[in-house]
Amino acid sequence: MLELLARSWAWVLARGIFTVLFGALAVFWPEITLVALVILFGAYAIVDGAGILAMGLRRSSGRGFLIVVGALGIIAGLVALLWPDITALVLLYVIAIWAIVTGVGSIVSGLGLSRDAGGRWLFILSGLAGVVLGILLLADPGSGAVALVVTIGFFAIIWGIITVMTSVRLRRLAKELDAW
Repeated sequence: MLELLARSWAWVLARGIFTVLFGALAVFWPEITLVALVILFGAYAIVDGAGILAMGLRRSSGRGFLIVVGALGIIAGLVALLWPDITALVLLYVIAIWAIVTGVGSIVSGLGLSRDAGGRWLFILSGLAGVVLGILLLADPGSGAVALVVTIGFFAIIWGIITVMTSVRLRRLAKELDAW
């Protein structure tokens, strides 16, 4: 596997460069990136839904469930493509509610840790951070969506740089393998 990766170092480099470019776009044009992500989700949901629907139409048992899931996938994709702003807003609400629920879960878990005082407060603090994040996202969803995309952008830039560095190491390894 390592030899295959070493011989494919240029593809790893290209992947890293594209990841950095995606991250830069997300940081400098978050609104465009958010709409693009919603459009990609819409296209994916339609293709995925069509595939599931086709499987459902070919099967004899369990076909009703597959047909319903496939149709829902197609509908979700069409909604995302026809109303990308609403889709982005709904996604933000899902993330906000998830942050609040998991935050409350961490707080409850922390309160249940009576023997580990340090771990207890870390759980409680992380839970509070999740609850605060969720509330902030719900309070100002427009800014929250942009902030979320910018954060994804920064992570993509870091990931892309690490991938580029990995490709340099793989190139050296490929040269070493060729010398053998």
